[in-house]
Amino acid sequence: MDRASTHADLFCRKRWPLVVAPIAAAILWLWSGAVSAQTSTNTAGLRLETKIPLGAVRGRIDHMAIDLKRKHLLVAELGNDSVGIVDLNQNKTVHTIAGLAEPQGVGYAPAADAIYVANARDGSVRIFRGADYASTGRIDLGSDADNVRLDADANRVLIGHGSGAISAIDIGQQKKVGSSPLPAHPESFQIWPQPKRIFVNVPVARAVVMLDGTTGEQKDKWSVAEGGNFPMAIDSANRRVLIVSRNPPKLIAYDKDDGSVMARTETCGDSDDVFTDAKRGRVYVSCGAGFIDVFEAQRDTYRRIGHIRTSAGARTSLFVPDLDVLLLAVRATREEPAAIWVFRPAP
Repeated sequence: MDRASTHADLFCRKRWPLVVAPIAAAILWLWSGAVSAQTSTNTAGLRLETKIPLGAVRGRIDHMAIDLKRKHLLVAELGNDSVGIVDLNQNKTVHTIAGLAEPQGVGYAPAADAIYVANARDGSVRIFRGADYASTGRIDLGSDADNVRLDADANRVLIGHGSGAISAIDIGQQKKVGSSPLPAHPESFQIWPQPKRIFVNVPVARAVVMLDGTTGEQKDKWSVAEGGNFPMAIDSANRRVLIVSRNPPKLIAYDKDDGSVMARTETCGDSDDVFTDAKRGRVYVSCGAGFIDVFEAQRDTYRRIGHIRTSAGARTSLFVPDLDVLLLAVRATREEPAAIWVFRPAP
């Protein structure tokens, strides 16, 4: 090797780290930024306060209801054939109603101090006392009893079930007193008070059906372009009916009078519940994809302000305005037992 080559070689060896180090650092910075963008979530709007274990609960957890007087959360533990009673003062499960048949929906009627449980496997609605959980009745609706809603001013409970119906159960008589046919199985439905209307999600028909809240007669039917319209909520302040589709995942707002689409916004996937927070003008969407989305209601749209990571499969929730909490049902994983995650709206 000649002297010129030796000097050139030495120059390259000295200069190489000076050239490569900044490039490597820049690549590392860009890569770490990309990873951060993929894994970070925007937690605006909600703060996780605590996790309440549900005990030996396995499999799917479905809908929930609240006994406000006792601050008892009623949890439909579908995979366990049970309903868990969670004391929100003590942050623990205080009782389990066992021997059910895939409970999907649960409701509480304060005037009668009664718990109503809708069962998918046998189509029954089973009734229990809120004070001691003793069984007080059973009403058979045929098949696939699902969502439960309290119609307090009419002293009745409404149950969606079967291949397409919503049936009314008189709270005092504890018997079925009426039924409204639907084009297919109903998912979430909500009651608009004045004039009384019942809005029903019917995903197989890709429709929202509007019933007269007194007679049960069908008044209107709105088409849904998207598929899988399971969750529904009422946005009273903006006079809108909100639904969430799964395919593709969208938050969709309908004018409650004529069914025109007022807004359509992307949201998280595999949602089963949506709630409005009237105090803050917000909307909460819980999704089985492992997120809660928080939206701020605006004049012409809903702006997503929070995208909060939760747990895969945690798609059912309950917002309780009187307690100012959002309660999320999280099924058991290898790492954690089944639990209720308690979120506090912030600010």
